[in-house]
Amino acid sequence: MHKKVVLAYSGGLDTSVILKWLVNKGYEVVCYVANVGQQEDFTQIEQKALQTGASRIYIEDLRREFVTDYIFVALRGNAIYEGRYLLGTSLARPLIAKKQIEIAQKEKTNLLAHGATGKGNDQVRFEFSYYALNPNVEVISPWKDPEFLSEFKGRSDMIKYAEKWNIPIKASLNKPYSEDENLMHISHEAGILEDPYFRPPEHVFSRTVSPQNAPDVETILEIEFKDGYPIKVTNRNTGVVKEDPLELFCYLNEIGGQNGVGRVDMVENRFIGIKSRGVYESPGATILWAAHRDLEGIAMDKEVMHIRDMLVPKFAELIYNGFWFSPEMDFLISAFEKSQEKIDGSVVLSIYKGNVNPISRKSPTSLYDQDLSSMEIEGGYNAVDSAGFIRINAIRLKAHNIVLKKKKPYNWRIKE
Repeated sequence: MHKKVVLAYSGGLDTSVILKWLVNKGYEVVCYVANVGQQEDFTQIEQKALQTGASRIYIEDLRREFVTDYIFVALRGNAIYEGRYLLGTSLARPLIAKKQIEIAQKEKTNLLAHGATGKGNDQVRFEFSYYALNPNVEVISPWKDPEFLSEFKGRSDMIKYAEKWNIPIKASLNKPYSEDENLMHISHEAGILEDPYFRPPEHVFSRTVSPQNAPDVETILEIEFKDGYPIKVTNRNTGVVKEDPLELFCYLNEIGGQNGVGRVDMVENRFIGIKSRGVYESPGATILWAAHRDLEGIAMDKEVMHIRDMLVPKFAELIYNGFWFSPEMDFLISAFEKSQEKIDGSVVLSIYKGNVNPISRKSPTSLYDQDLSSMEIEGGYNAVDSAGFIRINAIRLKAHNIVLKKKKPYNWRIKE
């Protein structure tokens, strides 16, 4: 009896070759395709999987869950890795792995397989999620398998294998770089992009127009939030309104893409210690992150904000490194949940030639007091009180100055 394995399948070269390789090794392979918003012909992918030897294929539409349970959760914690990357690939992986575990349970098997490479981040994101959700799983990771590695030294070997077994090769193989696409972003890396000094040619970008070619007129959007969740987008130029979470996010992608918003070109630090150059397009997420952060300025307590901001780099690092289903992540998300209470209101943004600029905001839970902040109105604030406030906070500064004057520099050099 053949052992049954559930393979995370994309229909691309790598997973198609892995599918056939597993079948040739005697496995019954059930393919699983996660629709997280990539622009693919899923009917064609299904046909290709079955023709290549899959016994069955699942195609799961995870787009709505991706938006509400992953993208919006990251948004409420302002997750940005190394100050620039909005974590599009990183956020999709735990969701994909979660559904793969569910399919494996349905198929009554503990064997899972994926096509992530042994140098990248996705291998840990998938496998950490597998083990967190089902400690009894067995993982087949061909790109870490000595037998597989001895047979496939690189892309050319995979192409030859595909030709030998009549596996259709997509025209996208002509692209001299690799891509990962989902609803939140598209990433471009490897190949010609491995040289960090090489500027990506314009044809690399597929989600966004060049800011230089974007319309010469600003788009004004108003985004409304409730408890930190985006609940409504209004285009003030056209009157278009979106309230459904999935439609709202797709619409922001559309507007951002038309206006050249969300391009990032960076060298980042992978979990395993290798530096990697990535080129990203995240138009909708870039708009949302800017709006959400701006609203917090008016509706979030100062000390809560500062403590939360200290947690953001760790939150982003956990997402990037694949620890979505971990106790520390549960703790952080609970903290962010508390911080987002009453982050209500709306932010108006100007979208123009790659730029996202908040231009006004309002909140029913605002902590901003116009009279108190005004230089023209006393507003219940007695300026005389500042004198004592300054004197008390200056005590330690005066003490530090006295110590500096008494201290003599230590000369560690041996004197002749």
